[in-house]
Amino acid sequence: MKTVDVDPRLQHNYDAYYQEDDISEWRTLGAIDKADNIRNLCSAYPHSTVLEIGAGEGSVLQRLADTGFGQSHYALDISASGVERIRGRRIASLVECRQFDGYTVPYADGAFDLAILSHVIEHVEHPRLLINEAARVARYVYIEVPLEHNRRLARDFVWDSVGHINFYTAQTIRLLVQSCGQEVLAQLQTHPSRRQYQYRLGSKGRAIHLLKDLTLRTAPSLAQSLWTYHSSLLVRSRRATPPGSDRAAP
Repeated sequence: MKTVDVDPRLQHNYDAYYQEDDISEWRTLGAIDKADNIRNLCSAYPHSTVLEIGAGEGSVLQRLADTGFGQSHYALDISASGVERIRGRRIASLVECRQFDGYTVPYADGAFDLAILSHVIEHVEHPRLLINEAARVARYVYIEVPLEHNRRLARDFVWDSVGHINFYTAQTIRLLVQSCGQEVLAQLQTHPSRRQYQYRLGSKGRAIHLLKDLTLRTAPSLAQSLWTYHSSLLVRSRRATPPGSDRAAP
């Protein structure tokens, strides 16, 4: 059987992606919001064993561990520099951190309570393959993507080092996971925190954040057509246990 490999251009981009130190504070700030979103959607469901696929340099996993979400943590990434950075964090609850080929998750069926794909799917050439693998090894899958398919999206694709190759709306990411045979248990549209805007834009970041936050709350369709927000989904296979039967006690 022919295996599916990551495009060499993508692999080269990510191999040394996490070696630089100048944006580590930015990633740490972003991890606060990402971890909050994971807890908000997943805390009421089993999450003792957690696998983060595409864990980057480990800032989200670190935040989850520090806040007591999950008991045993595992990490996978295609980037050698990311794996090195995660291991260097010495996360006490981290059982294993491995480099993988981008599509084949090297664990048995149902090995985890929860698999996390936080800001990964927008980077992946074959997103259904990876979603299906995540659903194979975990009872629940959490997915978060930026909603970049709005009026600001360029007409023609241009490659950049950020590596986004897929662009979503709240509806298209929902349809994508449903086309993989997944049931959407919850979906939430969120806005990055004010502290991230202030970090990047200084004092004017507060005003911009306020405008975008207010618009998302009062006119969500308009807001998402104009600006980029994030969409988080908690999903599980439609073949899984009937809804509510294995939900964790409040």
